[in-house]
Amino acid sequence: MTNSLSASGVPLLEGFLVGVDVGGTKVAAGIVDSSGKIQQQHRTPMAAHGTAAAGLTAVTTAIDALAAESATRFGKLRGIGICSPGPLDPVTGIVINPPNLPCWKNFPLAAEIARIYQVPVRVDNDANAAALAETIWGAGRGYKYVFYASLGTGIGTGIVLDGRIYHGHTGAAAEGGHISIDYRGPVCACGKRGCIETLAAGPAIAARARALLAAKPSSASTLLDLAGGSVDAVTSEIVGKAYLTGDPVAREVLQETVKLLAFWFGNMIDLIDPDVLIIGGGVSSMMRPFFDEIRNLLPSCCVNSRCREIPLLQAHYGADAGIAGGAALSRLI
Repeated sequence: MTNSLSASGVPLLEGFLVGVDVGGTKVAAGIVDSSGKIQQQHRTPMAAHGTAAAGLTAVTTAIDALAAESATRFGKLRGIGICSPGPLDPVTGIVINPPNLPCWKNFPLAAEIARIYQVPVRVDNDANAAALAETIWGAGRGYKYVFYASLGTGIGTGIVLDGRIYHGHTGAAAEGGHISIDYRGPVCACGKRGCIETLAAGPAIAARARALLAAKPSSASTLLDLAGGSVDAVTSEIVGKAYLTGDPVAREVLQETVKLLAFWFGNMIDLIDPDVLIIGGGVSSMMRPFFDEIRNLLPSCCVNSRCREIPLLQAHYGADAGIAGGAALSRLI
């Protein structure tokens, strides 16, 4: 995109791209410039439990508000990239049957948005798109083989090889959060046992802390103080805060999480041999002090003798990863 000047002397981009992040409760749309900076954004509630049309209207409302605010500076809308919960088909842009968006079942999201705005549209899941954004603008710049993991309420992953998202044969590749590391482990929401998501995502970290506290009811813990004295009120965020105060229970919980993640990353290294590992998502900041420990454990968790050459980096994008990811998708149109 090249620059010119409007009549008022404001820099005008000859067309702009929009990134859209669709979640269970909100739709966020933003304009991301060529350096990956989000210039403007707009958020609106998502009608996840309404009709398919109501869900579509939530998306168009966010895009319309953004376009109206941006037209005088950025010119004409050139393309739209959308992050949507899956399962979905990234080739056709059809959202198949996402648990968090029951309003859409076999819904042709890309085609509907393209019909309304008369521009090219791409749809993909949030982890794939975030991996692409990190590769283009973020922590993965300069790397060819990128493995991205988003640690939060769940664990989502994306693989980017030579600048392109790896989708696999059916479009369902990179479901790394549902790689099992313990076939006797707890049952995951996906139906499998011992998925890394059910062992190391935010809810699993909180559950481990609650179990330890329940087993040692007489032990003093900052965790309990932060939770108002209620074991049931302990969350992963509270575990992170307690760790920073030196709480031994919180440290034990996070050390166990380190071992689980190291074993899982070791599997990913043996499978893909990436040249960078990137961690994003809400739990990533809590785990950041342990990155070196995870890397130091890798030689005992994989057969790749050069595994410690692979950097483990914090993602560049935080809460706005979906917007950046959507914009990254639209660059490929």
